[in-house]
Amino acid sequence: MVELQINTTQNVNINFIAASVGERMLAYIIDLIIKIAYAFGFGYIVFDLFNFHETFDALDGWSQQAVIAIFALPILFYTLTLESIFEGQTLGKRIMKIKVVKIDGYQASFPDYLIRWSLRAIDMMLMGIVALITVVTSKNSQRLGDMTAGTSVITLKNNVNISHTILEELDDDYKPTYPNVIKLSDNDARIIKDTFVRAKAARDYETLIKLRTKIVQVVEIKDFNGSDLEFIGTILKDYNYYTQGNTMTKSF
Repeated sequence: MVELQINTTQNVNINFIAASVGERMLAYIIDLIIKIAYAFGFGYIVFDLFNFHETFDALDGWSQQAVIAIFALPILFYTLTLESIFEGQTLGKRIMKIKVVKIDGYQASFPDYLIRWSLRAIDMMLMGIVALITVVTSKNSQRLGDMTAGTSVITLKNNVNISHTILEELDDDYKPTYPNVIKLSDNDARIIKDTFVRAKAARDYETLIKLRTKIVQVVEIKDFNGSDLEFIGTILKDYNYYTQGNTMTKSF
């Protein structure tokens, strides 16, 4: 079991467990089965039910190759398309509860998925032996595509959802003070809370001042009341009040 420690640009360490070789292989097999099912299903519908084979046989060589290429496109771009849509997951990865992430703390983007996908042919050489060797021997359990894209694959099993780490106890009659907290994201709130808890425990008032200053700047608060401890505590409670069940997208 390989533990990945991601240090974000806010100098917050986040620990993940890298997906095992077995999990990645099973996800690959599931995706392969889906591709095979598509090939047989599409072939049966088009060539058998609609008798396209007669038309196909009548085509010239270039036209037949064009038809085959169009037929193969969903298989070829399966991984790239689904990882881009589902933020690092194919159907196989979803079933196995694993996901592609950036090792610098950011959400992987389309260019990252594209780089991983473009090197897939090399990784899958020798029946996948190349990928197996690099995943087993690399520090962050990365295949060549991951190394180039700066990504890795982590397991989501037994992983605490980020929303669970930012929950605050609110009274039924709680009234928020700073509605602009909706400018924050779940990740922002988690970083704020982690920093707040550590600084409070260590009585690190300098860090609390810097944290309050950053919050005021990002949330665009003109006036605030109370000490730094009270202000940041209120920010966290207000965020919970306004965003329970919602997902925000801005970054801190």
